[in-house]
Amino acid sequence: MPYNTIRVAKENYIGTITLNRPEQLNTFSTEMAQELNRALVELDNDKSIRVLIINGAGKAFCAGIDLAEFYGKSNHEYRQWVGLMEQMAHVIAYMQKPVIASAHGFAVANGGGLIAACDLAVVAEGTKIGFTAISVGLFCMGPAVPLSRSLGRKRCLELLLTGDMIDAAVAEKWGLVNQVVPKEKLEEATRALATKLAQKSPLALQMGKRAFYGMADMEFGKALEYSNEMFAALCVVEDAREGVDAFLKKRKPEWQER
Repeated sequence: MPYNTIRVAKENYIGTITLNRPEQLNTFSTEMAQELNRALVELDNDKSIRVLIINGAGKAFCAGIDLAEFYGKSNHEYRQWVGLMEQMAHVIAYMQKPVIASAHGFAVANGGGLIAACDLAVVAEGTKIGFTAISVGLFCMGPAVPLSRSLGRKRCLELLLTGDMIDAAVAEKWGLVNQVVPKEKLEEATRALATKLAQKSPLALQMGKRAFYGMADMEFGKALEYSNEMFAALCVVEDAREGVDAFLKKRKPEWQER
């Protein structure tokens, strides 16, 4: 099925989703939210893909939700609408494969939430990130969920309550992003990280991500028990035997396709 508001590319085990509403600074419309969620699921189910990248066309990564869709809804309709806008955070967390945000320009409100929701983030120097809904009488409640799992409580609330924009360098210092690189190196650096992940055991990556998100909200002892069960399950798969044997024999492992 073709896409109208995003582009999808596949190469060398890496799937790339490009938010493609550049004239609207890649703001989330209903259509784009639906297409992003569909593409994430399709690439997660594609056995030729091991890692995903999300980037943005034009001058910005994503400037939030398209406020042209804001007016004239009932409470029930607003709940459905905002639920769709935030569904990408659910999808990314439940996906098997790692997802990397590759951001430039601006990542505002839901755009910042998308960075926080992705498993990893590479950001161009000078990128501005903010959770600005408070400035128009709203609040970034949906983005607050992945943001609160990326930052400490006071840093998270500082961004949410003030609506202030922070620079990419500050975002890296606070732990919201993994790497900050020159803008002209953004694609290269993101693909280098994606390639590094794509060279790992696909099954180990997928089971490891599932275990990480699965244990995140558990009580400490239950989290350890759950993680140990997941590790034991991983130990008996072919990739584990192959990886250990390759390490001991100092050869390159040959992973099973998933």
